[in-house]
Amino acid sequence: MPISALLGFWAVAALLIIVPGPDWAFAISAGLRGHAVPAATGIVVGYLAMTIVVAAGVGVLVASSPVALTALTVVGGGYLIWLGVAALVHPAESPGVQDSGQAPRTPALTIAQGIGVSGLNPKGLLVFVAMLPQFTTPAAAWPIAGQLAALGLIFTLTCAAVYLIVGASAHRVLHSRPGTARAVSRGSGLCMVIIGAALLAEHFLA
Repeated sequence: MPISALLGFWAVAALLIIVPGPDWAFAISAGLRGHAVPAATGIVVGYLAMTIVVAAGVGVLVASSPVALTALTVVGGGYLIWLGVAALVHPAESPGVQDSGQAPRTPALTIAQGIGVSGLNPKGLLVFVAMLPQFTTPAAAWPIAGQLAALGLIFTLTCAAVYLIVGASAHRVLHSRPGTARAVSRGSGLCMVIIGAALLAEHFLA
């Protein structure tokens, strides 16, 4: 597989990743709670699962099935709304301070939530299905499935770096600013609610 194809894909993937979206909102919200690493881990695991689905050819079947795509959109959009509402009701306090009226969130729970944020994102699946094949080379020595897996791995590794930085930066910058941390947490929650609602509206009103 030509190095130029890998570099070209990485450039496009990096541009997509640095555009704020649900992954950003979740990474910031989790980072404010001191869970930057678990959040990035969950997001990466979700995209790795999506890579396997696409490389195995299942992604095309899901994307081309109105029923499957609708189900994924409903679950993914609803999940984002649920996470966003939770962040609005229980915004992050200063790291190390337990949220009032809410049991502390464990790293394992944050990982599971991150998997849901990326793995249930219908937009992410459609991007993978539409974008990855464009950078494959049928005449290459690698099989197409292997090329898709390599491209997906590049995407997920880039995600890991970006969302670790995003979450850690949120933690570091707002560590001693509890009021600002709560405001940013609520803002991240609101973004997740808006993105989830937009996914549902775009699918059902289009």
